[in-house]
Formats: sequence, C-alpha cells, structure tokens
Amino acid sequence: MLHISNTVELADWEIELNPIRAQGAGGQNVNKVASAIHLRFDIQRSTLPPFYKERLLALTDQRITQEGVVIIKAQRFRTQEHNREDALARLRELIREAVKQQKTRKPTKPTRSAKRKRVDAKTRKGKTKNLRGKVTR
Repeated sequence: MLHISNTVELADWEIELNPIRAQGAGGQNVNKVASAIHLRFDIQRSTLPPFYKERLLALTDQRITQEGVVIIKAQRFRTQEHNREDALARLRELIREAVKQQKTRKPTKPTRSAKRKRVDAKTRKGKTKNLRGKVTR
C-alpha cells in the first residue's frame, strides 16, 4: 500500500514495478545486476478519486504519457530496495503536487508613500548625474 494522504491509498496491484539494469558508470556491478526500477502507474485504471485523476491528467509532465500512464525510472542508488523506495516516493510526491491547491494571486498597487519615495529617489539620482557634467568656467 502506498499512502498518499489521510484518505487516499494506492493498492500494490495498481503499481507495476519492474527491475531493470541501470545505465551509466558503475563497472561490473551495473553490468550484471538489475538494480534500477521501472515504475508504471495507469491513472485511468487506478482507484484514485476523480479529482486526483483529473488533476494528474491535466499536468504537463514528461513522466505522464498521452495514454495517462506515469512512468518513473529510479536508478539513483546501488540497491534495488533503495531504488524501489525512491520510485514510490517520487510517485507519491507527483500525486501530492498535482492536487495541491495554488493560492490565488491578488494584484496589489503600490502605496502613496512608496510612489513618493520612488520619485524622490529618481530626483536625487538625476541631481547626482547632473553634477557629472563638464565644468564650465
């Protein structure tokens, strides 16, 4: 079971974990041990609430295919167990970020004193630059 929130959990049958060989440097160990994990999670077939599914499918994330399948490749660690935990943690974080409510931005206007300070600063800067001119005798 993958615990997402207080009310939402994913069953083991919903997440497909396949061990694969990791890429990159690592010598003999990387060539003979399948320590990386390839995680597949079908959003449509899952038991997630409809709100979660809508938000996930609306994401423009490269880990989500056109068919609505989340694919995560975890090969950060040397052991398969660590990579499995890493893949599940990344899936959990992706789902949590998708359903997080963004605060609505309220446009604000500068205060009267802020406007006055800005104009005063411009005036002071202009006077300083005016003193840099050629000296006439």
